[in-house]
Amino acid sequence: MRKLSVYSLQLTVIAVVIAFCSFKNDTLKGVWQYCGGIYNGKKAEASTTYTLQRKYKKDSYEAFMLEPDEKPFKYEAGNYRLSADTCFETQTFSAQGSKTKDITIAYTYSIVNDTLTFSGVLPNGTTVQEYWKKVN
Repeated sequence: MRKLSVYSLQLTVIAVVIAFCSFKNDTLKGVWQYCGGIYNGKKAEASTTYTLQRKYKKDSYEAFMLEPDEKPFKYEAGNYRLSADTCFETQTFSAQGSKTKDITIAYTYSIVNDTLTFSGVLPNGTTVQEYWKKVN
């Protein structure tokens, strides 16, 4: 009888683990604020005079620059798709000239607690690692 209850407990634990694993995020939905990054090995701090935020929906995003006493300035928009640990991002709008418009870039991404990290290489060879904190 003891073997049966141990076996039953093991099956229960396995079922719980499988259930928790099935809740993996397949979207970045929410508002994320830029916290800094590393570009070609050089650390870059987030600005103290303005804030960069990305608003992610199910499969698209809009990026805004926020300054005190100013309307939010939309500087970028695009689409994204998550697959395992990779985020495929395609910029469809840029307020400035952009060499990456309509080019899909693959980033490795991870979410730990409330921090989203993107790592990758841009088409021009720049290595990036960016940190974004979830604010909503």
